Amino acid sequence: MKAIILIMIAAFLNTGCGSGYTSVDAKEFAEAISAPQTQIVDARTPQEFREGHIPGAVNIDINNKDFIRHAESLDKTRPVAVYCRSGRRSKIAAEKLVSIGLTVTELDGGIMTWEGEIIK
Repeated sequence: MKAIILIMIAAFLNTGCGSGYTSVDAKEFAEAISAPQTQIVDARTPQEFREGHIPGAVNIDINNKDFIRHAESLDKTRPVAVYCRSGRRSKIAAEKLVSIGLTVTELDGGIMTWEGEIIK
């Protein structure tokens, strides 16, 4: 519950900044994804995803021309946490996810900053 409140407050505060999503460090990202209702999106390529990803993540490649179509399958009533390798692609993905009505938290610095579990 605490993680959801944190996401909602951060999203509300960040709305005025124009991006529409919240960019957080690895510790805050871990808190956000600890909420069972949070959907985790890995925006990297399928090959990168297979090499190692955060548990519970689904792979929706931001470079795929069908990114939005795949993202439409996400539940709009639940928050989304998105990451990539270094943070560049996840910021692009976050903007697109927000544009289809999702509440988004993005891992600043990407999985390279992640200290939690990785599934290979």
